[in-house]
Amino acid sequence: MEDKKIIKWGIIGCGNVTEVKSGPAYKNTEGFELIAVMRRDTEKAQDYAKRHGIKKCYTNADDLINDDEVDAIYIATPPDTHKLYALKVAEAGKICCIEKPMTPSYTESLAVYNVFKEKQLPLFVAYYRRSLPRFTKINEWLKHQYIGEVRHINWHFSKPASDLDQSSTYNWRTDARIAPAGYFDDLASHGLDLFNFLLGDIKEAHGISLNQQKNYTAKDAITACWLHQNNVTGSGTWNFDCHDSLDKVTIYGSDGNIEFSIFHENAIVLESKNKKESLFIDNPKHIQLYHVEGMRNMLIHKNFTHPSTGLSALHANWVMDKILGAL
Repeated sequence: MEDKKIIKWGIIGCGNVTEVKSGPAYKNTEGFELIAVMRRDTEKAQDYAKRHGIKKCYTNADDLINDDEVDAIYIATPPDTHKLYALKVAEAGKICCIEKPMTPSYTESLAVYNVFKEKQLPLFVAYYRRSLPRFTKINEWLKHQYIGEVRHINWHFSKPASDLDQSSTYNWRTDARIAPAGYFDDLASHGLDLFNFLLGDIKEAHGISLNQQKNYTAKDAITACWLHQNNVTGSGTWNFDCHDSLDKVTIYGSDGNIEFSIFHENAIVLESKNKKESLFIDNPKHIQLYHVEGMRNMLIHKNFTHPSTGLSALHANWVMDKILGAL
């Protein structure tokens, strides 16, 4: 018989990412109840709670963390505060999900992971692409070896600098103190984590990273090569001040290729000797829905192993730090 327990969640940092992407997923998933949110701005916290039908709002994270009615906490603040809040959640003995990346560095992420492991508390990180149908379909193609043995994966990602980037207006995503490699930390982490999921963990990684345009303090141009445990090679380049927007991943196999994008919702394409397929698979409106439902299935129904945990996210941090020369 299924355990009918309801897990009550609180969110620290109810900003833009929680409006559509994640907050409603926690609220609407059967078995979960979103009962509290926290934001330092009182008016914004109250407004969020009112609009989303949340009964409690706080302006102090400690008050939410130590609310006896809250069983689990989703940390949706900028990465520089993830470790601070996560350690407090662990001290309170509660379930935790952290926005990605887990922290700005492997060292900080390791500290968080070790505390949750020691206390035997569930720890998840919001690398939700591991749970999206478009990527689970690619995983299925790979498992069926439709492109034969995988040889190499390449990702090219570039986009023009935004008006915000060029304006000198403050943006935490390009503040080197919070995100040392800027948009790479925020965006490339999704893809590199997904590659670990699809092809097995990366065991070696090297890179060159720099600030070409001087629009902000964080790095804006990164190139890398890596090796997966199964000896699949990989390469990538990310540039955040190019003329064109491009988001293209190609997995090369002995019998064919798979092409897709990490962020653009275009077709996933399989071309091989024996099979050709092009599929448009829409993401859900609340894009973290399957990620959140997976946590429910693991925590309550106990019939699922979640693909995005503190351990897998820790390895994504290791890969990024190796590319950036921080390890």
